[in-house]
Amino acid sequence: MAEFSATFEGTIQTLLEEKKFPAIKDVVGTMASGDIAALFERIEEKQVPVLFRLLPKDTAADVFVEMDSDFQELLIKSFSDSELKAILDELYANDTADLVEEMPANVVDRILNQVDSSMRKDINQLLQYPENSAGSIMTTEYVSLSLGTTVGEAINQVRRTGVDKKSFYACYVTRNKELLGRLSVKDLLLAKDDSMNIDDLMKTNVISVHTLDDKEQVATLLSKYNFYALPVVDKDNNMVGIISFDDALEVMEDETTEDIEIMGGMTPSEKTYLRSSPLDLFKHRIVWLMLLMVSATFTGMIITGFETALAQLVVLTAFIPMLMDTGGNSGSQSSVTIIRALSLGEIEFRDLPKVILKEVGTALLCGIVLAAVCFAKVMLVDRLLMGNQEVTLHVAFVVCLTMTLTVLVAKLIGCALPLCAKKLGLDPAVMASPFITTIVDAVSLLVYFSIAKVILF
Repeated sequence: MAEFSATFEGTIQTLLEEKKFPAIKDVVGTMASGDIAALFERIEEKQVPVLFRLLPKDTAADVFVEMDSDFQELLIKSFSDSELKAILDELYANDTADLVEEMPANVVDRILNQVDSSMRKDINQLLQYPENSAGSIMTTEYVSLSLGTTVGEAINQVRRTGVDKKSFYACYVTRNKELLGRLSVKDLLLAKDDSMNIDDLMKTNVISVHTLDDKEQVATLLSKYNFYALPVVDKDNNMVGIISFDDALEVMEDETTEDIEIMGGMTPSEKTYLRSSPLDLFKHRIVWLMLLMVSATFTGMIITGFETALAQLVVLTAFIPMLMDTGGNSGSQSSVTIIRALSLGEIEFRDLPKVILKEVGTALLCGIVLAAVCFAKVMLVDRLLMGNQEVTLHVAFVVCLTMTLTVLVAKLIGCALPLCAKKLGLDPAVMASPFITTIVDAVSLLVYFSIAKVILF
């Protein structure tokens, strides 16, 4: 979406207040639907219905689909029945089903009263599928061709019905709804003879997905094969809909946003940042903050357990932040890499031995280099420049050895936990930065004080 300057937003707002509607039409007439939808978040709410009514008819429905649910509800409440029906008639079944799912009961009743019985049936069907399934994001509008149809007949059918389909580039050959093959409009247009039978042109090895397949896996499949759409079938291989690339892109965007929020130690939010109140942000952040605060108690307990040793050699405390931060960063690097690889389907739990072997090699290389730099820093900066005579070669050795082992342990934890979480059916993103950092902090302190106790005391 476009980024709007304060001047542009102010200009639109001024034109609305001065009721210079022709000028507004000229401006929005040159904008993409996604950019117009973003503009609605920048103007006053009372002006939202006014601006929407100025949109070209062929653009209004596309903008409506792109809008946040709060604005959709605001508009529906301002619509007359005829205006609402005009918008709903332009929406595909899956978009209308998403709308019904997000609206309050009184708004849902208005929506269902303005759609025909066929659309109502499709909406009810889509709403029956689990939230994260392929069936929940598919659309029931697709081009279906019967077995035995000629190329000429198929082209005519696409011309007649394609305008009402979400994607007509891919056509599917069926017999009593059973999926038999697929071919593209390109195949039809480039056929040598219109009298050819599509049975001879269609590809029979059709890649399809089941209605109950995970929608994130479906999105990954679309990306992997560069398809415009994927057919969705039921348990009897009867075709019930398609998932287009734009639906898959939206799923991937939502899943990525959710993973980023979880990895940052927050509960996922469905609202945009500007639409979230301080109370909303508080609710999404406070639980994780309290959990991480309590879990840090273990770190305090470890320090308390070695309090006597620390009292004898206070200089050890100066290196605790560096070791904990390095360990946490090392673990976060591994966990983020593994979580991303899991989301792309590059690795599975069975690859754990390979992953561990790879991370051990990486950890040793990183650990040795960091230890060497750390030794130079400890001896040159802490001992010579700062004049701290308590920093001896033995202390430097303890710190550097701890650095190497901490990096090794942190990377092992960072790579293993997400894979184990995935195996247990949990979201691997939960095992990201805040969670792993807390674990690694505790482990790094145990390693540090254990080595120090053996070598220095």
